[in-house]
Amino acid sequence: MIGRGLVATTLTALTILTVHLAAPTAARAEAERCPKMVAQFPPMEIPPAFRLAALQPTEVSLTYIGHSTFLIETPGGVTALTDYNDHVRPDIVPRVATMNHAHSTHYTNVPDPGIEHVLKGWADADGTPARYNLDVGDLWVGNVPTNIRDYNGGTEKFGNSIFVFRAADLCIAHLGHLHHTLTEDDIAVLGRIDVVLAPVDGSYTLDVDGMVEVLKALEAPLVIPMHYFNESTLNRFLNRLGDSKYAVARNPGPRITLSRATLPAKPTVLVLPGH
Repeated sequence: MIGRGLVATTLTALTILTVHLAAPTAARAEAERCPKMVAQFPPMEIPPAFRLAALQPTEVSLTYIGHSTFLIETPGGVTALTDYNDHVRPDIVPRVATMNHAHSTHYTNVPDPGIEHVLKGWADADGTPARYNLDVGDLWVGNVPTNIRDYNGGTEKFGNSIFVFRAADLCIAHLGHLHHTLTEDDIAVLGRIDVVLAPVDGSYTLDVDGMVEVLKALEAPLVIPMHYFNESTLNRFLNRLGDSKYAVARNPGPRITLSRATLPAKPTVLVLPGH
């Protein structure tokens, strides 16, 4: 298993979040920790320089860079970038870079040589799925391979990875270019997930109803939308949640501080600026 728990931002602007730990469901109560387990593209966008977060030992910082790229910072100073690519990239060199799928906005063939660990999420040429079980300082990174549609309407086996990042007893799952709902085995392997970074475009990845099904299965208390192309696409996903158990909030900035000590009482979809 990889993860499940509750997370919230410490930003005061997010007033709908409370600070009480919500009890896990009975079926998932045993998952108390994250165990280890084995066209056209947007123009190049490099956000301006920003100072790395000053974190307490129980905190993790998450910054939305754009599209499906996030910067994760641990209390020990380890940095990781998701879906590292040539189009959307901050002006820092992370210690870890993950690339979920070989699409132009999700990977690069020329990663910065200063990156210590470049993790490709798709299968080798012989079909062997990507498998990671990596410790870098106080950060652990693992993955769950998933299939994707190919351009001929078939299936590319293990063409994507769900990457999971664990630090400060928090588990963050980046779903990558997910094209199908998760199996019971996938859910069991993932285990307790605290924060889900979910593609919500509804077409290039999983359709909206399918993504909602995935989120309900994962039972993570905090969902952050990504991989949407305009406000209309985002709102289509948010409107689908109108009659669901999720609260919806918008954060004033792209960075949030996460901790298991400050938790939402109700599962929440939190929109960070940028897409």
